[in-house]
Amino acid sequence: MSIPAPLVSLHPYFKVHPGQLEAAAGLLREFVARTQSEERMRFYEFTLNGDIVFCREAYVGAEGVLAHLKNVGDLLDRMLKLAELVRLEVHGPAVELDKLREPLGGLKAEWFTYQCGLAR
Repeated sequence: MSIPAPLVSLHPYFKVHPGQLEAAAGLLREFVARTQSEERMRFYEFTLNGDIVFCREAYVGAEGVLAHLKNVGDLLDRMLKLAELVRLEVHGPAVELDKLREPLGGLKAEWFTYQCGLAR
């Protein structure tokens, strides 16, 4: 697998409000359908652990992240009525993370700066 540089990944964790799991699960399919056409998206998937929804997603550069958030902004607003964002990790090269700190500032993200790695 070839990972294009500079790859930025987001790792949001949502805790679904009681009684809203079915509605949240339906919304996940809408997120995936909307995201499918994004050129800078490299992977995008949801997993579930009880009432915690996790999204594993990656984009080429900060521009890819910002384009995605613009594309799904209304869906994210709907999700935040069904669930609480309990954690958001942002992983990537320092120069790309610096471009996202202000736009994502209100989300209390945790920033992880790329050090080294390997891809096939």
